[in-house]
Amino acid sequence: MSIENAIPEQLKPPAGLRLILRVHARGDQIYVCKAEGAGFSWMLQAPEAEVFDEGRPIGRHFAGPTWELNDGSRVTGKILTRAESPDIHAIPWLLISAVDHSGEGLLNGVTHIQRLNTTGGKAPEKCRDEGRELRVGYTADYIFYGE
Repeated sequence: MSIENAIPEQLKPPAGLRLILRVHARGDQIYVCKAEGAGFSWMLQAPEAEVFDEGRPIGRHFAGPTWELNDGSRVTGKILTRAESPDIHAIPWLLISAVDHSGEGLLNGVTHIQRLNTTGGKAPEKCRDEGRELRVGYTADYIFYGE
């Protein structure tokens, strides 16, 4: 079965968009311990990852969520929907809508981004030390679509 057949329906980009770029990311999901109700929980602060195209580093992924390529183009997105990863230890799969662009380059025409094939990245459910930071390694594939 191809990966396209395994993608939950709610994570598919709108029909008619073209594939612009498919990359692999490797880095960390950064969490901070914050008070929640009577206890504490890990809250996502930001991702911090390097982005690769066929094994070559071509950019980075960071808070926003934002992707920036070495060609100077940048896209920031907003999460539209999510689905649990088939790997219970991995962060969810996402469909993201582009909300801002800057620079000239490949990411200029991006309208939607998928995060698929995730490994790792999940924080433990509870924490005890408010303000403590935790980095959890993860990998993911990001697929960029546009008109």
